[in-house]
Amino acid sequence: MAKINGNEIKPGNVIEHQGSVWRAVKTNSVKPGKGGAFNQVELRNLINGSKLNERFRSSETVEKIRLEQKDYQYLYDAGEAHAFMDQETFEQIEIQKDFIGEQEAFLQSEMVVVIEFYEDKPIGISLPDQVILTIEETEPVVKGQTAANSFKPATCENGIRVMVPPFVGQGERIVVQTEDSTYLRRAD
Repeated sequence: MAKINGNEIKPGNVIEHQGSVWRAVKTNSVKPGKGGAFNQVELRNLINGSKLNERFRSSETVEKIRLEQKDYQYLYDAGEAHAFMDQETFEQIEIQKDFIGEQEAFLQSEMVVVIEFYEDKPIGISLPDQVILTIEETEPVVKGQTAANSFKPATCENGIRVMVPPFVGQGERIVVQTEDSTYLRRAD
């Protein structure tokens, strides 16, 4: 672990604060007219998911934590959990569905994900930035709806709703960004 000044905290940093492990979600450097500058940081607890807004002055120091990251292959749905296999040791672990959250819909057989560990306990999961999905249902093209910025709703094989351009039809494969469920392009 390394100590860093409060004004050096950046989004994505994992720190130890108030006896727990937190990830910086947003940071904002504030330089008021009176008084010293500070860093306004929105933190999310990696153990229980709670949020906290905290001010850190440049004179304060916090412990920056390095998480162990390992590649795991998604295997199958195990009821209330999902099973993953370590790519190096072939050990299997199960992670609760509510821990994965909304990203669960993007899990695909044999997909490689990155699981973050703190003291041998999983505290984070990162899916690939993009996945390829097949469109199961979409509205037909409306004549005259060819404006460059017009989109129509489509439902993908995993149940996710995505806004797609009018030329994309049912049964086509598309590339979707997992972070915000947005259409990127047609799949090759």
